[in-house]
Amino acid sequence: MIEQGRKIYFISDLHLGAPALNNNAERERLFVKWLDEIKQDAAMLFLMGDIFDYWFEYKHVVPRGFTRALGKIAEIADSGIPVHFFTGNHDIWVFDYLPNELGIQVHYEEMRITLGNKRFFLAHGDGLDPFDTGYLFLKKIFTNRFFQWAFARVHPNLGIWAAHAWSKKSRLDKGLGDGFKGPDKEGLYVFANSVLEKEEIDYFIFGHRHLLLDLSVGNQSRYINLGDWITHFSYGVFDGEKFELKRYKK
Repeated sequence: MIEQGRKIYFISDLHLGAPALNNNAERERLFVKWLDEIKQDAAMLFLMGDIFDYWFEYKHVVPRGFTRALGKIAEIADSGIPVHFFTGNHDIWVFDYLPNELGIQVHYEEMRITLGNKRFFLAHGDGLDPFDTGYLFLKKIFTNRFFQWAFARVHPNLGIWAAHAWSKKSRLDKGLGDGFKGPDKEGLYVFANSVLEKEEIDYFIFGHRHLLLDLSVGNQSRYINLGDWITHFSYGVFDGEKFELKRYKK
């Protein structure tokens, strides 16, 4: 049960520190302001992936920056509000630093959870699109322990430079691409339908696609894409009865 007057918040795809964007400091401060406001009535907070545009934890080194955001997340977790962090395709290399330092729970795979009296399926969304075979291959490489070990042998200056060079060629620099492709071609929507063939889910909550969507899926389920904090500045909120998508800034 969710305590009366409390709410559960969902947000994804901030891409903090993205070299393709020139307003990272402004967006981080806005994110911290939003966190400061929601902590007043938050029962839980779900960070649904790609919070950072790049993250890799060496044994004794983590990426510089994000001081305000990390501090505020730690403050929320320290106050007793559970914070769940889902790795995305840009911050897939979160290991033990964030959970140990911030007190958050990290999820590397999809999560099924009952909130209030509703059943939720939660995931960033990367690797679930059955049509995105190219990324499915890349994800196997990025999550391979030997590859992670080998990358950790690279000096951080070179590794982070390479990651930023890769990011500059991403869709953030070229534009965020197409919109909803339709029920038969939108990979995550197709995936949601396949899940409903086996189990009952009330809400599918995804990030990844940078789309702001609240659609019917199956007989009585909802397909939610949380948008982003690049063009939409959007988030989701669940009060125990209904789920809403909202914009923090137009």
